[in-house]
Amino acid sequence: MIGRYSYLQIALVAFGAVFCLVYPLALVWPSGWMWHEGPPAASHYYMMIIGVYATLGLFLIRAAADPQAHRSLIWFTIWSSLVHAGIMAVQATGNPEHMGHMTGDVPALLLVAVVLGLLMRAKPQS
Repeated sequence: MIGRYSYLQIALVAFGAVFCLVYPLALVWPSGWMWHEGPPAASHYYMMIIGVYATLGLFLIRAAADPQAHRSLIWFTIWSSLVHAGIMAVQATGNPEHMGHMTGDVPALLLVAVVLGLLMRAKPQS
């Protein structure tokens, strides 16, 4: 425990905040976070992804108040991040212009899955 907060709670808030900031990340580093040319809003698909991740981010932040009550949301985040990273890695490997994703969102999603997965499996401290 860190004070009255657990590492899981801190990770949920941190990753939730990052998920809410996908749009600004795409502005700063487009090759690591976007699959299309131009500004983020130039793609209807990308704006849909922004909306989904911002919503997930807000719910992860809310889940930090009581992680045990939100286990299914946290496990969804873990598994969907692994699946998303895997698909993106395969697609980036097959397309040299998208290799920036191998140093951007692919490792970021893997980091989310590994950290949350380890913290979910750790026994809570009394």
